[in-house]
Amino acid sequence: MGAEALCRGASVVVGVEKSKSACGIIKQNWQQVATSDQVWKLLQGDILQQLPKLSEQPFDRIYFDPPYASDLYTPVLEAIIRYKLLDINGEIAVEHNPKLWIPPQILELEICREKVYGNTAVSFYSYQRAVSSEQ
Repeated sequence: MGAEALCRGASVVVGVEKSKSACGIIKQNWQQVATSDQVWKLLQGDILQQLPKLSEQPFDRIYFDPPYASDLYTPVLEAIIRYKLLDINGEIAVEHNPKLWIPPQILELEICREKVYGNTAVSFYSYQRAVSSEQ
């Protein structure tokens, strides 16, 4: 996804990958597609340990695609809020198997839309919008 974001003109891309060998491949791919005015960084390690390093660096888009059978979904979404990683107008896209994980309400986030493609779903979270009492 990071390479796709760079190809589509993202100015900053940050990734977290647990596998050291996958990091090497990702870095090679990103180097090939990034332009000189794009900034990218890839952190290697456990996501819950890496997220604090990005503390209070808000992103307008976050894409989260853990192993489908993992128990990372809720802890990572809660950490994104705790470390203030999502811009107030930003959005988190969470890829998952709709048969294995049902997106819950997470703190002040709401599900703004969902897309299902067979055994793959993407649920989009954003901050809850205050409902105006004015009519």
